[in-house]
Amino acid sequence: MELMGAIRALELVQDISTPVTLFTDSRYVLDGINRWIKNWKQNQWRTASKQPVKNHDLWVRLDELNHSLVHWQWVRGHAGNAGNEACDAIAQAAAREYLQ
Repeated sequence: MELMGAIRALELVQDISTPVTLFTDSRYVLDGINRWIKNWKQNQWRTASKQPVKNHDLWVRLDELNHSLVHWQWVRGHAGNAGNEACDAIAQAAAREYLQ
């Protein structure tokens, strides 16, 4: 879901020509987009251990949406960051509604 959240956020701002900061509490998303994706693409979407990259389709879409005006910022989850806490509350409410 962290990948989908980042994708949806970037879809909303894809036509904006000013810098955007995308906050995430997911090291997986942050490291994936900032560090690992270059090698994954060079290795035909294989990890360093030669395994297929999980969520390949989502990583491709996120890569398509990512550009030089996007700044990725990590925040500690459940540590009092107002935006992170609000997103968590929205996600939990949506999950409860889905389960009902």
